[in-house]
Amino acid sequence: MRSKLMVAGLAAYIVASSVLAFFLPRSVLAFLLFQASLLLIYCAPASSTVKSVLSAVVLVIALPVVGWVNGYYLEVAIQIGIFVALAVGLNIVVGFVGLLNLGFVAFYAIGAYLWAIFGSPQANQFLPGDFFPLGSHWFFPFLVLSLGVGALTGALVGLPVLRLRGDYLAIVTLGFAEVVRALVNNLDKPINLTNGPRGISPIQKPPLFFEPALRPLGLDVEAANIYPLYFYFLVLAFALAVVLVTRRLEGSKIGRAWKAIRDDEIAAAAMGIPVVRMKVFAFAVGGAFAAAAGVIFAAKQVFINPESFTFMESIGVLAMVILGGMGSLPGAIFGAAVVTILNLQLLKGLSLWLNS
Repeated sequence: MRSKLMVAGLAAYIVASSVLAFFLPRSVLAFLLFQASLLLIYCAPASSTVKSVLSAVVLVIALPVVGWVNGYYLEVAIQIGIFVALAVGLNIVVGFVGLLNLGFVAFYAIGAYLWAIFGSPQANQFLPGDFFPLGSHWFFPFLVLSLGVGALTGALVGLPVLRLRGDYLAIVTLGFAEVVRALVNNLDKPINLTNGPRGISPIQKPPLFFEPALRPLGLDVEAANIYPLYFYFLVLAFALAVVLVTRRLEGSKIGRAWKAIRDDEIAAAAMGIPVVRMKVFAFAVGGAFAAAAGVIFAAKQVFINPESFTFMESIGVLAMVILGGMGSLPGAIFGAAVVTILNLQLLKGLSLWLNS
């Protein structure tokens, strides 16, 4: 009986907060109350099935309806989705395996520049002909390609450095991230690969496959918030795929090997676990997720430059993992949501209030 009352109370709160956010689209407080529904679902002592159903109602029905009224709500949700993928990827390395990685943003930058260079006129600067930008339909092949590029980069970085531990590993990964940022900042001469500090723009967005069907209806895709809704569902699907893959890995022999290495590396090696191989694989999986998130980020922003991938970005993602609890998959999701909301809403609003 108590559990039914709790579920009914959660459902009532979701409806009430959704209605409040819908009719008060400019109220930050109303949106925060609406976002709190996911926190209540996460903390509720209910079965995973009930939590999944209620979360689906919020993410698939309530949030798109509220976002239709105020596109900023969708903007926040899209940012959260991208950072969920980053936090989950870093959680594999830091939380599951226990390796302190301070250069995770490097993989994010590699994915972003991979699509930015070929999804914009930038590639015409160093390749013959005038074949770029590639059409928007190339976005999805590049999204898949970024998984391979990120995994390969993670493995190549992991092989030489993963024999290091603790602070030494942190320093080397930090150095790798700074090298990547320095490269994209300076590879505008003698051959202009990245356009240096000026950045790359305009970058192609993902294609809206059903746009031709909307034209006879007289719907303006941008004005009607249709494209932001489409992009939101794209990011939601990507973040969900990252979470599901990670959950399967966590429950597999690979996940158990990762945690054994984290708890006692010497004992894990004595039990026959290939320690270096498992560490490299963790770096590869995390790098793949980050690179794919970078492709989505570049397509969303339409413009990127080296300042989008500073050391503070790595620290921000690490803070998400620590806040949610290292080694906890739901915690990484929770941490990503909280830190993103703090950055985009509370701290920004506080800064404006203090300067007013």
